Amino acid sequence: RSFARSLLGFLGFIFWGTAAAQMFGGVSVILMFKNYRSLFQESYLSLPGWLALATALTLLPTGVLAVSISVKCSRNQQGILMYLLLLLLCLEVSSAALAHSYCVRTASQLESAMDYFVHQHNWTCSQDPGNSAVDVIQRKLQCCGVHNYKDWLKASSSYHPACVPKSCCKEKHSHCRGDLGHVEQLSEEGCLKKLEDQLCFAMLYIFWCCTVLSILEVLAGVSNGFLMRRQPFHELRIL
Repeated sequence: RSFARSLLGFLGFIFWGTAAAQMFGGVSVILMFKNYRSLFQESYLSLPGWLALATALTLLPTGVLAVSISVKCSRNQQGILMYLLLLLLCLEVSSAALAHSYCVRTASQLESAMDYFVHQHNWTCSQDPGNSAVDVIQRKLQCCGVHNYKDWLKASSSYHPACVPKSCCKEKHSHCRGDLGHVEQLSEEGCLKKLEDQLCFAMLYIFWCCTVLSILEVLAGVSNGFLMRRQPFHELRIL
């Protein structure tokens, strides 16, 4: 009984810390899809982020109840804690399943969207850096093309400019104009890999956070159930 109390109190403090971790993951996913909304047309893709935020907000009162019960058992608090733990398990399993699924599914969608933007981009060998979706992505991620700068040459079927968009230039080369005669001034890596890495990192972060949290919540539920079993609460038979 004393071990169950101590474990429940410890898990209560852990819940407060993991609430911050969940909030960070949720905000990261939401902002990522907001920044690259031109590539992701489906608004539901940010759902794992919103579920992670809901989990973080629910973890705060759950931690308070766990710490309070470890100090002084309250029949009502123990019943409410069980309900909150069940709600958290539902949120986390849903968030983890969606995050893992989206990490796999969106790879092909990213490639087709990037191909479309590259082929639709009407660039010229000028000093204009451009403000299209692909230019913004290339400047933000310091990348060039889908796989590399050669994708821009394949995209120009009717004309073959001796340059790529200026957004392909590395930041340290302020005088770069996208000239193919100075390839060393261009970003070597393509945007697809960087986008996939960023997406999967955010999604897998949420997935593993939810997995670890689910295990901790099962331990909290077992500890709370042990305390309730050792001291039957006749007033809470309705639960």
